[in-house]
Amino acid sequence: MGWILTFASKDNPTAQISIFENKENKILDNSAIFISIEVADVDEKFESAKKQNLEIVYPLTDEPWKVRRFFVKDPNGATLNILTHL
Repeated sequence: MGWILTFASKDNPTAQISIFENKENKILDNSAIFISIEVADVDEKFESAKKQNLEIVYPLTDEPWKVRRFFVKDPNGATLNILTHL
C-alpha cells in the first residue's frame, strides 16, 4: 500500500508486525493507532468491547484490502486496531 511495511513469520504467517510510515514526521497523539492486534473472532471482540462500554472510534468494517476491523480506545486513550484477515 506504500505506507506500511509488514514482517511475517515464515512458520506462522499470521504472526505479523506492521510498521507505518510517518512521512510528515509528526509526533503522534493518542488518536493515532499505536498497535494492531489480529484476533480469531473480531465480531466477538467487537461485541465484548461494546458490552464493556469501551469507546469505539471506528465501527466494525470490512475493508477493501480483505481485513475486517474496528478501532477502540484503550484505558490510556490510545487507539487499538482490532482485526482479522478475511
